[in-house]
Amino acid sequence: MADTTEFTALRGLRSALQSIVDDLARAGNAAGTPKVELERPRDESHGDYATNAALLLAPLLQTNPRAVAEQIAEAAGTLPGVTSITVAGPGFINVTMQDAWFLETVQSALEAGDTFGSNVIAHPEPILLEFVSANPLGPLVAASARHAAYGDSLARVLRHAGHEVATEYYVNDAGRQVELFGRSILARVTGADIPQDGYEGAYVVDLAAELGATATDDPDELGRRGVAKMVEAIHGSLDKLGAHFDRFQSERELHDAGKVLAGVETVRAAGPIYEDDGATLLRTTTWGDDRDRAVIRGNGIPTYFAADIAYMVDKFARVGDGARLIYVLGADHHGFIGRLKAVSQALGFDPEHVEIVIMQMVNFVEGGEQKQMSKRKGTFVSSDELVDRIGVDATRFLMLQRSHDQSLDLDLDLAEQQNDTNPVFYVQYAHARLASIRRKVEAEGGAPEIDLAALATDISEPLHPSEKRLVKRLGDFPIVIAEAAERRQPHRLFHYAQDLASDVAKFYRDCRVAGDEIPADVTARRLATCDAARSVLKLNLQLVGVSAPDRM
Repeated sequence: MADTTEFTALRGLRSALQSIVDDLARAGNAAGTPKVELERPRDESHGDYATNAALLLAPLLQTNPRAVAEQIAEAAGTLPGVTSITVAGPGFINVTMQDAWFLETVQSALEAGDTFGSNVIAHPEPILLEFVSANPLGPLVAASARHAAYGDSLARVLRHAGHEVATEYYVNDAGRQVELFGRSILARVTGADIPQDGYEGAYVVDLAAELGATATDDPDELGRRGVAKMVEAIHGSLDKLGAHFDRFQSERELHDAGKVLAGVETVRAAGPIYEDDGATLLRTTTWGDDRDRAVIRGNGIPTYFAADIAYMVDKFARVGDGARLIYVLGADHHGFIGRLKAVSQALGFDPEHVEIVIMQMVNFVEGGEQKQMSKRKGTFVSSDELVDRIGVDATRFLMLQRSHDQSLDLDLDLAEQQNDTNPVFYVQYAHARLASIRRKVEAEGGAPEIDLAALATDISEPLHPSEKRLVKRLGDFPIVIAEAAERRQPHRLFHYAQDLASDVAKFYRDCRVAGDEIPADVTARRLATCDAARSVLKLNLQLVGVSAPDRM
């Protein structure tokens, strides 16, 4: 199989141009070297790819950008597959490639199969990714499905890119909230008023019946049993979403094992702890937090923050000091960024190895109006209800339509549509269409044996523009994977799939694959292109947890 770490046509071109830029920077004693990026010119007549590398390098060399561009163009003119290189404007470089060069991408994609675009990270590392970690005092709500779709897709992308990834769910099953949950359940049994800030909703009534709760039950013990049932239900909801976790870590277990107090003592040994009005505080302001944080309350009870410290110690103990911890947290957790960084440094870990991803809200729109939801009041749509209504594919795919740091409106009516207005239908239909092309050609007896080695040599007709655009898009896939992994942005695969599906539609419209008037080598290469596009689209969908049907 092709090793996409070493070679795909586009990565090879970018690497070659980067070497030229690096050489010029060294020769001119530049203070640094810009990263070469290749873009598609808006006007295809300008070439296949363009780069502004000369404009970035010129200031470092203290020379004219166009002169630098001419040097790069001259050195790159002899690169394999290059038809022409021109300099435009103040120093933009336009590159036109040979058809044979593009067809090498088709060959690479078919040979690599589901490893295409894998191992694209130069320095892979062990990563412990924690996500969802929703409050276990009720069913998993639909909003948490965004966290699940994001985290599970990110884990898949990181693994595909070459990282070693473990996934984890932190269960907040300790503290006053559990006892309050127990009293809320008890109120449903006795008919008493629900306690202030207690938990409402029909699910509490159902839970009381399922637990066989009685008026004499201890609230704390009842709360524990209720949490256990909720965690069991959350497991099922996550399975329904296709979100996999390697470990569920109980906060209560950290307390019971003495790890919470031990974590506080570990930090105390490092020095940045002090007493104030009977409470014990960690001087997190030393590391940029907006205020110091209590770890032990005045009554001697550890805070939730103390458990966070213990959890970080436990994580690093399991995965190693050099590992990277990624926390995926909700929109109301911005304050955790400073304090978790502070804890890592206080414990002697590299704060750069602790990443906090803040997820923004998802709003559900129905009939053009936003639905109002509250978990505590019981006025929410559960994750299970969402999946039952629009399906797991639509749920996962549409949750990735925007970056995690942007709020998202999910239109429930649109998600149910079985036409091209629904993004997941549009992409899945493109995959089914590609599968149907091969079935049709085979049924008509016109499917030739494809010689992958000959694809780039037997070219009786030039690539049609729509054919070339499709192949270009396939070449983008390893770069999309690398960027999605590096920037923790699996939503890039949503947009890549949309773009690839659009290119497939144009190819289908403009390029006949087989027929009496189509040369055999053109049929072979177009069928190979269809197979490669289907393989890449299926892989893309797998990485975001979406199915790729062959028939629709």
